[in-house]
Amino acid sequence: MSQPDTQRTLATWKGVCSEADLVSNSGVVVWLDGAQVALFYLPGAQDQTLYAIDNHDPQSGANVIGRGLVGSIKGDLVVAAPIYKQHYRLHDGQCLEAPEQRLRVWPVRLNAGVVEVSVG
Repeated sequence: MSQPDTQRTLATWKGVCSEADLVSNSGVVVWLDGAQVALFYLPGAQDQTLYAIDNHDPQSGANVIGRGLVGSIKGDLVVAAPIYKQHYRLHDGQCLEAPEQRLRVWPVRLNAGVVEVSVG
């Protein structure tokens, strides 16, 4: 019987900024292994308060998602892209107006005052 591959089951967490760098109910952008990642900190949210989503807007081609407005549509937390205003769900990156589009999302957590994103 083979042993489970622990390298695949264990996430690798990488610190990207401090908790003090976050802005409540807004986005900040960090660099993560060649990608711009928009972090959204929503301290009043019921379930999850921190989200990491791709900063690249596929509609405009610009890296602007971190500047988008955060809101709620039919119970889903979303960010509105600043240029063409399409809405992306924060938990899975799905575009509400164009379901075939999805932004990449990363697991993210706060660990002793450091924001960490899973890279594995």
